[in-house]
Amino acid sequence: MNLDKTNKSYKVALIIFLLVLLAICITLSICIGSTHIPLSKIIESIKNRDSTGNNYRIIRYVRLPRTFAAALAGCAFSVSGAIMQSVLNNALASPNVIGVNSGAGLFTVLLVAFFPSSLHLTPIAAFTGAMIAVFIVYFIAKQTKASRMAIVLSGVAVSSFIGAIIDTVLTLKPDVAISRTAFLIGGFSGVTMREISLASILILIALCLSFILSYDMNILALGDESAKSLGLNVTSIRFFCLVLAAVLAGSAISFSGLLGFVGLIIPHLSRSLVGYDNRILLPVTALFGAIFTLMSDLLARVLFAPYEIPVGIIMSFLGAPFFIYLLIKGKRGQLYD
Repeated sequence: MNLDKTNKSYKVALIIFLLVLLAICITLSICIGSTHIPLSKIIESIKNRDSTGNNYRIIRYVRLPRTFAAALAGCAFSVSGAIMQSVLNNALASPNVIGVNSGAGLFTVLLVAFFPSSLHLTPIAAFTGAMIAVFIVYFIAKQTKASRMAIVLSGVAVSSFIGAIIDTVLTLKPDVAISRTAFLIGGFSGVTMREISLASILILIALCLSFILSYDMNILALGDESAKSLGLNVTSIRFFCLVLAAVLAGSAISFSGLLGFVGLIIPHLSRSLVGYDNRILLPVTALFGAIFTLMSDLLARVLFAPYEIPVGIIMSFLGAPFFIYLLIKGKRGQLYD
């Protein structure tokens, strides 16, 4: 097989491979847990639809929601990161780095703490917080008229400030119906289909719109002056793309918590496989993100079985060294103006 990233056959083969790998990860995610269920038993339970059977209840109410949530969150975070890196032209941009995760987390905590009867609006609250955070960061960086690194530094500062507010709310409202550790680290334990129903709709719509705008993102990545010379409305497209990135990350945070680094790692790994064309990069990133998150969730379940650790810890172990690598790589000029 030709390994040329621009070769159409290579791209088709890669997508087919990722789809097969995703199917394997989904199967393993349904089979593996505190109770191991063989694939034959899963097929039998689904076929018979015996609601009184233990295996059927585990599959329907525990494994399927968790698997769907992990795959959906992986797609959302990774594509959100790819969009941010493209439209901001910054290799370090990702939902957790530039404050999107923190903003979404803050509004989610505020909703749970002060409006517990409106938990069905969690995805809306998370999206609102993500939007506010990303535009505060972008405004600060714009005012400095500094390099692209100003966005990252602004994000670190905003994230730290928002994190302090979250800690304050959780300290003053200890009876908040949310697991502080699970939410701040991120994970999928106990997630239900009802919790992710609205978020899944928002994520799927945002993914479709992202794929439609992928060509405009390619033009935007050339730089503002070049994009304007080609007739692109830079301000409007960048604004709308950031809105999509905020919808993706905010909706995922509403049911997964503050998962970190998946939006930073996966776009870079996908870029190394298919290059910088967002028309193929975004679909590959979505598939790769779902696979990575499902595999991380599996590791979180089995590494210290019968105990389970939050999946966010696994991602942090993998993501932190990669983040350091990108910073070191920046000394050769890839990350700075």
